[in-house]
Amino acid sequence: MKTISTPLLLGLMILFTNCHAGSPVKTSNPTFNSGNVILLTNETFKQKVFNYELNKTWKYEGNLPAIIDFYADWCGPCRRLSPMVEELAKKYNGKIIVYKVDTDAQQLLAQNMGISSLPTLLFVPVKGQPRSTIGLVPNETLEKAINEVLLVK
Repeated sequence: MKTISTPLLLGLMILFTNCHAGSPVKTSNPTFNSGNVILLTNETFKQKVFNYELNKTWKYEGNLPAIIDFYADWCGPCRRLSPMVEELAKKYNGKIIVYKVDTDAQQLLAQNMGISSLPTLLFVPVKGQPRSTIGLVPNETLEKAINEVLLVK
């Protein structure tokens, strides 16, 4: 029986534990052709959502409630969640805004927002504090959060 070297074993462990069983294979970015999902950069996040450099406490910059999907292309659960998020953007068009943040491309933003697990969804009401979910969650849970956190009157 052959033994596996420690660096190789460590590499395999990291490979298989990243992103709750995500794959490190690089894929193309999720499609944004629906026109209902907006990709944010650090700068656009500060303009449209929260300027963490100017404000010590949470102050949402938008007029409509929002969902922010923090993802990475290599994250398997992120890739499975993406179509659900895009469908919600279509279904709730005009009632909520759906944003996506590529945490690999926007590492400073992810760090400043305390994103440590993927996928992370941030539900941002117009007034009040945002709430988050971590990991792949069922569509029913997403809709419940939209109705109970974002669309409450």
